[in-house]
Amino acid sequence: MSKELEDMLIAKQVKPTAIRLLALEYLLNQTVAVTINDLEKAFPQSDKVTLYRTLKTFEEQGIVHNINADADGTKYALCEESCKPGEYLDLHVHFYCTNCKELLCLPKTQLPQVALPDNFQLSELGLVARGICDTCTKNASELHDS
Repeated sequence: MSKELEDMLIAKQVKPTAIRLLALEYLLNQTVAVTINDLEKAFPQSDKVTLYRTLKTFEEQGIVHNINADADGTKYALCEESCKPGEYLDLHVHFYCTNCKELLCLPKTQLPQVALPDNFQLSELGLVARGICDTCTKNASELHDS
């Protein structure tokens, strides 16, 4: 797996350092978007600044994208392979569970086209749907049924 991770970073023009390899492996194993605090908990021996720089490098090179969904701060999720440095093409809806606070990418749900007036330039477009995720819904249903 380590060689595959190295190749993934090299393909995105990122030098495969030890912490970058660990961070990438961690991100690949997540099913929801993560915060810098999540990375800190996963790698307590690492410096927060190093982890932050790692995420910023990943973002600049099209490996992750960031989502601002709640007061917990910025969350990061892996981009699709088609993303390029400085050109975020992975436009999709995100779902924020108001119960468990997890943020999920919904890559099959595309963002709507936005018609802008003449001379307007779009620099960012995001949509965060809020509600209760399937896990929380099931847990609530099980509590109600018992």
